[in-house]
Amino acid sequence: MSFLRLNRCGYRRYFLKQQTTNFLKKPYFCENATMLSHLKIYFTHSRSWAVGLVFAAMGFLFGNWVTLIPYVKSKFELDDAQLGLLLLSMPLGSVMGNPLSTFIIGRFGMRNTTIWGMVMMSFAYALPVNSPTILLTSLSLVLTGLALSTTNVAMNTCVTSIERDEKRNIMSTSHGMFSIGGMLGATFSSVFIGLHIRPSVQMLVVVLALFVMVYFIRPIIMSIHEEKQPTEKGSNFSWPTGALLGMIAISLCTNLTEGIMADWTAVYMKEIVQTDAFFIGWGFSGYAFLMAAGRFLGDGLIPKFGRSKILIFGGLIASVGILVAVIFPFTYSAILGFGLVGAGVSCAAPILYGSAARVPNMAKGAGLATMNTFSIAGFLIGPALIGFLSNVYGLQIAISLVLVLSIIWTILSSRIKLF
Repeated sequence: MSFLRLNRCGYRRYFLKQQTTNFLKKPYFCENATMLSHLKIYFTHSRSWAVGLVFAAMGFLFGNWVTLIPYVKSKFELDDAQLGLLLLSMPLGSVMGNPLSTFIIGRFGMRNTTIWGMVMMSFAYALPVNSPTILLTSLSLVLTGLALSTTNVAMNTCVTSIERDEKRNIMSTSHGMFSIGGMLGATFSSVFIGLHIRPSVQMLVVVLALFVMVYFIRPIIMSIHEEKQPTEKGSNFSWPTGALLGMIAISLCTNLTEGIMADWTAVYMKEIVQTDAFFIGWGFSGYAFLMAAGRFLGDGLIPKFGRSKILIFGGLIASVGILVAVIFPFTYSAILGFGLVGAGVSCAAPILYGSAARVPNMAKGAGLATMNTFSIAGFLIGPALIGFLSNVYGLQIAISLVLVLSIIWTILSSRIKLF
């Protein structure tokens, strides 16, 4: 018996060893290693991570702002509809800035626009929480939107330039850096709120930190190759048709979803979940964390499975996520639900921005600017729409609009051609 047992154990060890060896030799293992190897390349390539820091800085500013929205609401004693109208101001500025962005990039270059846009945006984000009146708050949000849209097009153009000239996929990972910045910004802001530190002090610390970052990365950003192109008449904006129009339709849904998550998660956590002050920003943090994870994997997943399949699968995940957050309005389940929405929408912007940048017969940055001009309407409509729906049906029902949007973009993604 002991001899048989020894032989069985020996055979079992041999079998497991052979299975492990065979698994390591299988293409599946190699494919997964390749799927993650782009991250090592990204973070060891100076121009890639320098642009990534710009994305992260923009996300960090945004994460701080969205966590302070409940503070602004309380400061001016606004109801949900009034808050929705106020939140229209930033996307209104973005819509105004998008048609100008291609002209500014053509005049000053994508590198200078990225650097100085970052400086202006840091100043602008500090204004809304420090404005003494509702009118000045609204105007400061318009200014923030102007700076944000111009910097957004410039930094995405830098990414497409690196991708084209150096034959590497970095768009999804760069957008992942934005999400990481948003998560860190919301968490940072939540800690300051929990410690009862004034928002003005908080934003001063944020602005100074970002100025230091811009100073150190400027030489690297300026080393990105910039192809000089003459400004073409009508190249700043063109009415979209065909594939670009389809991309805009999908982007409307994903931008609406992102706008709702950005502007209303903190309010939802405070008023519906009624969580502790330290967790007010964690709904957005969970959303941004899984969004970042999806985007970091995106440059490996998108070539493997295809752009359309990633968008379809993302829509299904977002649907599940918002259902979890609405049906189970508790701290951890809401964070998980919003996180799943982030995972679902994660690769949408990288795919759509990259595709818009590659639309044939359009000047540099024009495809991005044209799509942004229309798709930013998601951010424009979203805050006010949720505010009005919330006043009538309650925020818990209003935020369920994300379910409808995710179903629509899932259907459209199966029918639209992407470049």
